[in-house]
Amino acid sequence: MKCDVISLENKKSGSIDLDEAIFGASVRVDLMARTVNWQMAKRRVGSHKVKGRSEVAATKAKPFRQKGTGRARQGTTVAPQMRGGGVVFGPHVRDHAHDVPKKVRKAALKSALSAKQAEGKLVVIDTASLKEGKTKELLSKVEKLGWSSALVIDGETVDVNFCRAAQNIIGLDVLPSQGANVYDILRRDTLVLTKDGVEKLVERLK
Repeated sequence: MKCDVISLENKKSGSIDLDEAIFGASVRVDLMARTVNWQMAKRRVGSHKVKGRSEVAATKAKPFRQKGTGRARQGTTVAPQMRGGGVVFGPHVRDHAHDVPKKVRKAALKSALSAKQAEGKLVVIDTASLKEGKTKELLSKVEKLGWSSALVIDGETVDVNFCRAAQNIIGLDVLPSQGANVYDILRRDTLVLTKDGVEKLVERLK
């Protein structure tokens, strides 16, 4: 699968062969959704907490006498039906993470890459590097390229100046190839890969 390679100046600088098995795979929406849910679940802190009846600080004494008051009998002030009492089946501190097989995660990443390629929203650039880490310089290039919402995936490492310049640009994310994931690919409109990024992704997903 042939794809044009451009520079940051939006000039064609050659072409590259994209692996059909990775960039032309069938798009499995179910696997992508499953993987995104897995990623989001791992991010959850799970620190939500309410007090049960055993944790509420209150006297153990009976709140009022059994008979003669005209009220329903009560044995404790921490019962769930009492004001200020404990909560039944409330949230507690826990880990929301769950397992998804590596094979499913790999297939989902292939689907995400293939979906961008099928939509015509996959761009390959020669390098993602700058001489200086100036946001103004990178912003002018990004505007000319028309990347209002883009994820740039580089090779094994990301150029320090490029990463520094991209930090202040809203809608532009930069990741090394090892950090490529389904959620970040899908949340941005355009997927930008460097030639090194393509090579490392093929190595990772083969």
